[in-house]
Amino acid sequence: MAKKTVGQIDVRSKRVLVRVDFNVPLGEDGRVTDDRRVRQALPTIRSVVEGGGRCVLMSHLGRPKGDGPDARFSLALVARRLSGLVGKPVRMAPDCVGPEVSGQVAGLKDGEVCLLENLRFHPAETIKDKDAALDPELKERKLAFARKLAELADVYVNDAFGTCHRDNASMLTVPQLMSGKPRVVGFLVEKELKFLGDALRRPARPFVVLLGGAKVSDKIPLIDALVERCDAILIGGAMAYTFLRADGLSVGDSLVEPERMEEARRIRQAAGAKLHLPLDSVTAEQLKAGTLTTVCERAIPTGRAGYDIGPQTVRAYTELIAGARTIFWNGPMGVFETPPFDAGTLAVARAVADATEDGAVSIIGGGDSAAAVDAAGLDERMTHISTGGGAALEFLEGKPFAAIEVLDEA
Repeated sequence: MAKKTVGQIDVRSKRVLVRVDFNVPLGEDGRVTDDRRVRQALPTIRSVVEGGGRCVLMSHLGRPKGDGPDARFSLALVARRLSGLVGKPVRMAPDCVGPEVSGQVAGLKDGEVCLLENLRFHPAETIKDKDAALDPELKERKLAFARKLAELADVYVNDAFGTCHRDNASMLTVPQLMSGKPRVVGFLVEKELKFLGDALRRPARPFVVLLGGAKVSDKIPLIDALVERCDAILIGGAMAYTFLRADGLSVGDSLVEPERMEEARRIRQAAGAKLHLPLDSVTAEQLKAGTLTTVCERAIPTGRAGYDIGPQTVRAYTELIAGARTIFWNGPMGVFETPPFDAGTLAVARAVADATEDGAVSIIGGGDSAAAVDAAGLDERMTHISTGGGAALEFLEGKPFAAIEVLDEA
């Protein structure tokens, strides 16, 4: 999936419409509490600015109702942070479409930056193509909105990997309407495609996959896609207890998906010795910070639940990680937000960081895994931390991304 990048085109004096992912967490005081996604867009933004382009940024933020402006989800909160990062003023548009926006974009000078207001203030942004195909009115609303965005630009850049699996107007309809103009990926999307694509096509071996989180159902398609490609799958988190229960073990009051146990048995049979389950668990009578815990080997008595992998499992998983040359990790090993049930996740994070320093390629699949790596202060020691949890999983599952396919080939 080799796509032309923003660094391969001439942007001088051109209006460059860049779809970024500025869906960042905000504190009660309106400040950005984690600017990772903003910082990861900087190489693309700087490329446009330093190349003499007129940079027009568009993004969504949160989940507004889609019935007009809502100050709680205004990207003006992000514009201030972005200005500090790029070292120059970022003009904040009053909306993402309309005469006032068109005038502001037309008035941009070479090297200037403008941020459009939240795309999701307009319900047409999130109309699904399958719904538009059945309803001419929805189709026209989506097209009309996308046309207004497309008319703002001479160049389209997709640098929002976290939404590449969606058919939002800004992600797919706009570049479709801009056929004949340059339509390229930004450096962040280029990086995501490289690392995730290499993990799929030509991973250095051994290739070890770590999967955690609450539900088996969330990971079944990914396990099916990776079981033939990887050398080991290490299971943690609450999803492990569905597998253990399917093996006939008592898991006490641990979270189990009874309706998924048959699929768990199927996966166990298909994966064979590649699939590794926890040897022990850190258990408690309740999920509460600082509560008394007991380590249980495999079987967990009634009245207790498993909330983290135990020390035997940490040792076994650390050994497998240490020998890996490619590592993909998605999902925490326990309820890491609640100490003392963070120990297993933090130990795994350190093991992955150590393996990376020994030459392994480590890919962190976004979401809670990225948060855990940050909490451990190990983000700089990982090869790549994906910005798109859901998008990364769907990409590794082998699903096509129309928002990428529509862009220009390298």
